[in-house]
Amino acid sequence: MYYHISLLLLHRMKRILCYILFLFSIILDASAQEETKDLKGYMVPACIYEGDTIASFRMPTLYVFKPLVFKNKKQQQSYNRLVRNVKRTLPIAKEVNRAIIETYEYLQTLPDEKTRQKHLSRVEKSVKEQYTPRLKKLTFSQGKLLIKLINRETDSSSYELVKAFLGPFKAGFYQAFAALFGASLKKEYHPEGDDALIEQVVLLVESGQL
Repeated sequence: MYYHISLLLLHRMKRILCYILFLFSIILDASAQEETKDLKGYMVPACIYEGDTIASFRMPTLYVFKPLVFKNKKQQQSYNRLVRNVKRTLPIAKEVNRAIIETYEYLQTLPDEKTRQKHLSRVEKSVKEQYTPRLKKLTFSQGKLLIKLINRETDSSSYELVKAFLGPFKAGFYQAFAALFGASLKKEYHPEGDDALIEQVVLLVESGQL
């Protein structure tokens, strides 16, 4: 009889233990779901390496240059001014590059030269309306820098771009106008020469390091 009662108690204890474990698992599951509501996840590419699935990330390029040594405060201020000017003009140069690519691709879809010239006239008007207020706010040094950065982004001088899209007459006119202010649309960008410091700043700005 004693043995029989002990078996009954054992079965009851097992059922109670199973029930407690069941409740505990529900509580844990609900808690986990509650926590994951506040977690932000990201879908990332993955690769399989030796049987393991590993998340794959493309790390941004980080540039490391020799630390700059300024001889005096004026030289440091000049560098800080260059950084500000690049941050202000680089986005415009990139916009110009995108606009040129889009315009060129669209021109290829037009049936004849007359239609293309008509479209280019509309583009010229639109560009003037969009960029004239912004360009008027640039300083003289920022304007000259913009000309160089356009050359960097498009691999063509501003003069060549105007000549290609609007013709040699307007290219000559804009070049003469720029010359009145000591600038030149034919100015080229030399990242490994005179413009090495500008290139360094541009790379750091593009990578988000400045």
